[in-house]
Amino acid sequence: MSVVLEFSSSAHAGAPGSVAGPASVLGEARERAKSQGLPYAGGVPPEAAWALVQSGQAQLVDVRSGEERKFVGLVPGSIHVAWATGTALTRNPRFVRELEAKVAKDAVVLLLCRSGKRSALAAEAAAKAGFTQVFNVLEGFEGELDAHQQRGHGDGWRFHGLPWVQD
Repeated sequence: MSVVLEFSSSAHAGAPGSVAGPASVLGEARERAKSQGLPYAGGVPPEAAWALVQSGQAQLVDVRSGEERKFVGLVPGSIHVAWATGTALTRNPRFVRELEAKVAKDAVVLLLCRSGKRSALAAEAAAKAGFTQVFNVLEGFEGELDAHQQRGHGDGWRFHGLPWVQD
């Protein structure tokens, strides 16, 4: 699958159907994070995250469990460092050390989980450990639960038609 995104410096990050230029997206994310008092660099929408990865300006780290990646799907070329493991999602005490082994602390790192909640926690832990440009991928891989208690019908990486594969 090929995804083509147009960049516009006037596009508002997070607005439906728009993706701002990479520097703009990250700058806006940092500004929002600061105004919201977030301890990490901020959040970026899935389309912007993919554009940053494709342009070589960021590394995508999937923090879901190995089981989730295997049975639900994953983004090709993403790095895997589980925030929590197993079906009980037990917190991985080695998360920061494993992340340090795979990405530089000053690299632009985009963390992805199922809905954007665990990746926000992982971003906070990474920032506290000295990662200076760690961002949360908003909406996650599957998105939020809808009125029918199902994911993927209104938001998330897969909903936006971004590349993914299933084992």
